[in-house]
Amino acid sequence: MAKRSKTSAPSQRMLRVGELVRHEVAALLSRGEIIDDLLETVTVTVPEVRMTPDLKIANVYVMPLGGENAQEVADALNAHARFIRGRVTPALDLKYAPEFRFFVDTTFDEYGKIDALLKSERVQRDLGSRDDEDE
Repeated sequence: MAKRSKTSAPSQRMLRVGELVRHEVAALLSRGEIIDDLLETVTVTVPEVRMTPDLKIANVYVMPLGGENAQEVADALNAHARFIRGRVTPALDLKYAPEFRFFVDTTFDEYGKIDALLKSERVQRDLGSRDDEDE
């Protein structure tokens, strides 16, 4: 019996299927097949899709261009999740059709916080003192 890894990192299969789902959902959104007043007025990016280990749930992270009305866009996509599932699943060639759940992608906010922290006066002062010691 093979031992299971104790890490929580996604498997290669989960990553591959997540990337396939990301491409298909992004293509569906770019074609404008979803009839919704809010979704017709914004451009939505799909930066990441995380699959569960059994590949039955796809957590799709979305962000509208400009970041405005992000939660409303995610709610609208969740309202149309069954339609999206029906359009995307045939292209995936999977045994089971995954359930789609849409969330607002907050990684850009996290990057902004880290960037601001690295540019802060306190960090710059610490980095400056290290450069002086090297000389």
